[in-house]
Amino acid sequence: MIQIKEAIVVEGRYDKNTLSQLVDTVILETNGFGIFKDKEQLALLRKIARKRGLIVLTDSDGAGFVIRNHLKGAIPQEQVKHAYVPDLFGKEKRKRKAGKEGKLGVEGMRPEVLEKALRQAGATILDGTTQARSGPPLTKADLFAAGLSGGEGSKEKRQAFLKKLDLPEHLTPNAMLPVLSALFDRESLLEEMRNL
Repeated sequence: MIQIKEAIVVEGRYDKNTLSQLVDTVILETNGFGIFKDKEQLALLRKIARKRGLIVLTDSDGAGFVIRNHLKGAIPQEQVKHAYVPDLFGKEKRKRKAGKEGKLGVEGMRPEVLEKALRQAGATILDGTTQARSGPPLTKADLFAAGLSGGEGSKEKRQAFLKKLDLPEHLTPNAMLPVLSALFDRESLLEEMRNL
C-alpha cells in the first residue's frame, strides 16, 4: 500500500475500488458528469484540496478530459495535481464491450501503471515513518458513540454536524469517515463531536 498525502478524485466507484487496492489516502468520486450539478460535492473537493491537496485521475477518453477541465476551472491550480493514464485500448473485465473510444479507463489499469501516473503527477508519497494522520483513525464506533450513526435521531444529528462543518448533508456514516479523517486529526474531531 502506498501512502499518499493528497486526496485523489476519480470518476466513479469502479475507479475508486481499483485505486483503493493500491493507495492509502482519501479517494473521492465525481459520479461522472454528476459533478457539474452537485455543488456540495464540488465544495467538498475544494475544501479537501485546500487542506491536503488533490490529485485528479480521470480516464483518458473525451469524457474524462471534460470532467478534468471542469475541475481545473473550479479549484485553484496550486492545490491540484493531474495524473494521466495512458491511452491503452481494450475493455474492462466487468463490461460486455469496450467504451465508445475503445480505451481502458482507470479501473482497467494495472497497479504499476497507476503508481507511475501518480508519481509522475508529483504525488507526495509518505514513507513508513511519516503518519498522514495523528493518533488512531476515526472509526464507525466513534460516530456511534457521538450519536451520529446507528441510533435514534442519528440521521438528524449527522446532518446538523455536517452542516456545522460545511460538508454535504447527504454523506452516509461510511462516506463520512474518510472525509472527516482527511480534514481533522482524531482528537480535534472528537472534541467537535462532543460539542455538538
